[in-house]
Amino acid sequence: MMWELGEQYRIDIPDEIYSPSLVVFRPLLIRNIERMLQIAGDVRRLRPHCKTHKLAEVVRLQVDRGVTRQKCATLAEAEMAARAGCDDILLAYNLLGPNIFRAVTFRQTFPHIRFAATADDLSAVTALGRALSQAGTSMGLMVDINPGRDRTGLPPDDSAFALYRHIAATPGVEPAGLHVYDGHHHQRDFDARCAAVDAEWTEVDSLRRRLLDAGLPVPEIVCGGTPTFPVHARRADPAVSLSPGTCLFHDVGYGENFPDLTGFTPAALVLTRVVSRPTGQRVTFDCGTKSVASDPPMGSRVAIPAIPDARQVLHNEEHLVVETAAADAWRPGDWTLVIPRHICPTTALHQSVTVIDEGMIVDRWPVLARNRVLTI
Repeated sequence: MMWELGEQYRIDIPDEIYSPSLVVFRPLLIRNIERMLQIAGDVRRLRPHCKTHKLAEVVRLQVDRGVTRQKCATLAEAEMAARAGCDDILLAYNLLGPNIFRAVTFRQTFPHIRFAATADDLSAVTALGRALSQAGTSMGLMVDINPGRDRTGLPPDDSAFALYRHIAATPGVEPAGLHVYDGHHHQRDFDARCAAVDAEWTEVDSLRRRLLDAGLPVPEIVCGGTPTFPVHARRADPAVSLSPGTCLFHDVGYGENFPDLTGFTPAALVLTRVVSRPTGQRVTFDCGTKSVASDPPMGSRVAIPAIPDARQVLHNEEHLVVETAAADAWRPGDWTLVIPRHICPTTALHQSVTVIDEGMIVDRWPVLARNRVLTI
């Protein structure tokens, strides 16, 4: 896929931006938020995941459009979302160890917020319920369903049913529904992705009906990361909540692998400068692994629109070395923008982002929830 940087990525004052820096183009971010809303069809269906951006300002942009529910992966993200105006927060992570007592503090600090977490272990539910009950408070728990990703969760069978019933019987916690993250579906063809997701959904729906028949409430089923939320958006089911995340910033990986995600544009890019010309064919940029996610395979961690033939040959902590026939066109100090293949861990590498609108720097936002602990 060829990537181009048009007028929408203009920066009039690049000398005021240190490198490497994560740069957010505000109009493109807003366009992505509105496209997400369009696919969902109703703000009440959305529970976006804030782990991609970790920015209070991005949460506020969503709150301004009526999206007041968020999904998060850390208690720091939950606190950020609460202080940014959300009133309903799901911590899609199992609470264990000291995080149990942090969750109690969260409930005491934000008693007006509907708060839930995920769970897939009986003893962890018991420990959390005991701590909350002793503190005179409570919170919701969603059973984390494993639809085939095999990372966390229980299969939608007797084990999930038993855990849900245990939650309902445990003081301090109450059943809040099911969490189904199906991020293992990477089918490029949308119809194939729909078929795979729908096959798993049949089992989840069967578990939901079984729980309801047993007199247990299932108020919400949170499902659908960015590649699969358009699949779940087709369901006329009031219990379904959609939780895309990456689409707010978008990236090379999603742009290349999911052509059906039309209308989303990379909104967060890394500004980088040439720091050396070590050989006649090589250009060295300052966007090393400390500024761009290194979990994609070496050689494909960024797209470099300004150098279409660039071959990424080295990627170290502070350097990205490319080989190109156009190397002589680049000199130390020259700058360009690169698009991360995986934006989520890239964001967490930066202390703040520079915000651009119509070519001008309009703000700098702290990546607040990159920290594991804020005040709780």
